[in-house]
Amino acid sequence: MDTSDQLLLANTRRHFFRDCGVGLGAIALSELLAGERVRGDEPKNLLAPKKPHHAAKAKSVIYLHMAGSPSQLDLFDYKPELIEFNGKPCPKEYLEGKRFAFIRGVPNMLGTPFKFAKQGKSGAEISELWKHLPEVVDDIAIVKSCVTDQFNHAPAQLYLQTGTNLLGGASMGSWATYGLGSENQNLPGFVVLTSGGKSPDAGKSVWGSGYLPSVYQGVQCRSPGEPVLFLSNPPGLDREGRRATLDALAKLNEMHAKALGDPETVTRIAQYELAYRMQTEAPKVMDISKEPKEILEMYGAVPGYVSPAETAADPRTLYKGTDPTLANNCLLARRLVEAGVRFVQIYDWGWDHHGISPGEDIPHTLPIKTQQVDRALTGLIKDLKQKGLLDSTLVIWGGEFGRTPMQQNSPGQPFIGRDHHPHAFTTLLAGGGIKGGQTYGKTDDIGYYVGEDEFNVRDLQATILHLLGLDPFKLTFENQGLAQRLIGVEGKAKLHKRLLA
Repeated sequence: MDTSDQLLLANTRRHFFRDCGVGLGAIALSELLAGERVRGDEPKNLLAPKKPHHAAKAKSVIYLHMAGSPSQLDLFDYKPELIEFNGKPCPKEYLEGKRFAFIRGVPNMLGTPFKFAKQGKSGAEISELWKHLPEVVDDIAIVKSCVTDQFNHAPAQLYLQTGTNLLGGASMGSWATYGLGSENQNLPGFVVLTSGGKSPDAGKSVWGSGYLPSVYQGVQCRSPGEPVLFLSNPPGLDREGRRATLDALAKLNEMHAKALGDPETVTRIAQYELAYRMQTEAPKVMDISKEPKEILEMYGAVPGYVSPAETAADPRTLYKGTDPTLANNCLLARRLVEAGVRFVQIYDWGWDHHGISPGEDIPHTLPIKTQQVDRALTGLIKDLKQKGLLDSTLVIWGGEFGRTPMQQNSPGQPFIGRDHHPHAFTTLLAGGGIKGGQTYGKTDDIGYYVGEDEFNVRDLQATILHLLGLDPFKLTFENQGLAQRLIGVEGKAKLHKRLLA
């Protein structure tokens, strides 16, 4: 291949339009990019703090997403009538015309094998599996009336976290940092922590920035080892050398941004600068070993612990109730919001209890997973409260949908489990402008449908943005000719005022 051929291959379509002689291509390209061009009034630092639309109740969010979806009927939504029908064939009205992920034919009803008791001054009725949560139940709003439009994991996770069941949407944390920026310029505004051995079914798209500038995407961090992969300088390059390299790159990128107006060029500059600042700040914030012994015990945290489940082919067979990985992440989340991080997303995998294989049944695995989160979540709420941070930190716990009142009946199924259920599930909310000590919404006698105060995914998204001081109807970003919103372009969402303090 001669030199001229190589030059032709190196030219992109954008290069061609920019450089063509008559200039019409450049004009056309300018029009195409007009909707994406960085506004002249945008701050050079895209993560600089911005004013909210209205007075905020919450400055930050910690969202614990239990990927796979916990069984609300075994943890929070007690149904004596369902226990009476346990083992009996499901009535036809709950099957005809319905779609299920795995249930076929006529399954049997499945009452919970666990006891429930009223806890706290509020008298919230919760499962015996929660040993520590009763200590903070009066700080929590238990929303039993959640519904979603999706019944498979990946689209349901995307719909909940990005507002669309398709790839390409912007995640909740990205919207929060786009609307408000970051309080700490040396740390990302949006941090992601994972546990359970695998990422959510929808992959890293659930913390992606989608059509928003990529500086707003979630930064995945780790509690043990190097906090962020590839953050440190390569061998042979010291901090002064890195600074000189970034200065040279910034000048080149600024020239490119002026020539083409591509917002991702500005984003690239911001990302390089953030990574440089994080080199000194991140290791200090991510080191939970600096915490007092009593705080570590409150969470059940063990600094530096690496679970064998995190690298196993099938982590579910290695789950232990005492595994501190999730606890470490909860403690780290408190340290991050204390340091000014806007949005911390914790994904814990392993809550998909169908009962078709070891490590995913209701009687044995659900208690293990609940034990992992019970002390950690309780410790997080107690710790935030004693540090005066709970009032300004919104804490959320839940899955992408719920589980069926019927037992899953896959052929040859050896264990007891429940199928996916979009029509009713439970989400916990605490702090950050939420009125705790209440049970909100009701389901019918067997927990199949919501009977009172339906709280759909759009309502949850709107509530989170509202408490952060952002108007969920006005927070938009132009893309593909539409004013995109987290709550969808239709804007079908409402605020449930009885949930708010």
